[in-house]
Amino acid sequence: GHGIGTLFHCAPNVPHYARNKAAGKMAPGMTFTIEPMVNEGSRKCVTWPDGWTAVTADGGRSAQYEHTLAVTETGVEILTERTEN
Repeated sequence: GHGIGTLFHCAPNVPHYARNKAAGKMAPGMTFTIEPMVNEGSRKCVTWPDGWTAVTADGGRSAQYEHTLAVTETGVEILTERTEN
């Protein structure tokens, strides 16, 4: 995931893999995304020459979704939470 601000994909970086080296503390007023991926086969990925597109190394199906969260004084608000309507 990543921060949401005046720049596209800004800090903080929120890696979704084990043994990442991300450091930092989230504080009220920060807005960020989490972007889990579900892969049918291998968890290993390959990045295409465009430097952006990532695919599974074995060509298996993959799905990604994104949720946006706002840190508040009392916890977190899920901005992309599904509503009853």
